[in-house]
Amino acid sequence: MDMVGFIGLGVMGRPMALNLVRAGVPLIVWNRTASRCDPVVAAGARRADGPGEVFERSEVVLLMPADETAIDAILGRGSAEFASRVRGRTVVQMGTIDASYSLDLAAEIAAAGGDYVEAPVSGSRGPAETGELVGMLAGADRAVERVRPLLAPMCAEVFVCGAVPSALVMKFAVNLFLITMVTGLAEAFHFAEESGLDATLLERILDAGPMASAVSRVKARKLVRSDFEVQAAIADVLKNNQLIADAARGRGVAAPLLDACHALFAETLDLGHAGADMAAVIHALRARTGTRPRDSRRSLSG
Repeated sequence: MDMVGFIGLGVMGRPMALNLVRAGVPLIVWNRTASRCDPVVAAGARRADGPGEVFERSEVVLLMPADETAIDAILGRGSAEFASRVRGRTVVQMGTIDASYSLDLAAEIAAAGGDYVEAPVSGSRGPAETGELVGMLAGADRAVERVRPLLAPMCAEVFVCGAVPSALVMKFAVNLFLITMVTGLAEAFHFAEESGLDATLLERILDAGPMASAVSRVKARKLVRSDFEVQAAIADVLKNNQLIADAARGRGVAAPLLDACHALFAETLDLGHAGADMAAVIHALRARTGTRPRDSRRSLSG
């Protein structure tokens, strides 16, 4: 198998890259913070000196960037390096970014003689570590089929969505459900907290009923234990919320639940929880109620 490039080894990117290496994919990696490459290199990947070397040695390059600015820097967009980096390459953009930006980038890469594939994934750090993400693909058929086997070590299932930017727009729909669901779950636990109910009992009842899911189980456990170790960070959720809201406004689509969530996640960020898991949105609900959790209330104190 030819060398594959992977750039962006953050909370999601690092376990995804590790799964590729463990599956026997010859990988060359780079990250702006070099130490993030160490576990992947220790597992068998090659460390690149910079993005240029990744593109030089790879025909397919997977990007898991922080944002559009990072993508532009990685690709050398707007400079003479851009065309030479992407020509003859398949650029696979796996982050959650603005759909119109992705569409413009696809056109520029095609004009330079490269292929572009959207491949956003649904899932947080846990599914990334276990290779159980859900992948969405968009792009030209030939390029999509070239990329699809690479997603197998990272994803439990992969769905082809059509032309760019349909994979990102689909990811927005998925994230809209996720954001509103977790916010509703946090509100239910806050209501229980303020009503003097046993949070552990609420968790058990929800888990036994038809509304239970892998997400509700993980987030309910976090809320009961006040464990806000990051799976999907407040700052990232707020960014995704804004992307979805922008897409909805651009299409004239009402999204009132999303708007309410946006306000709550922004308040959670302002309270100093940017790096906490999205379940920490309960802090904004507590602040609005104007109380702090009392020690006498079971499981939700802290």
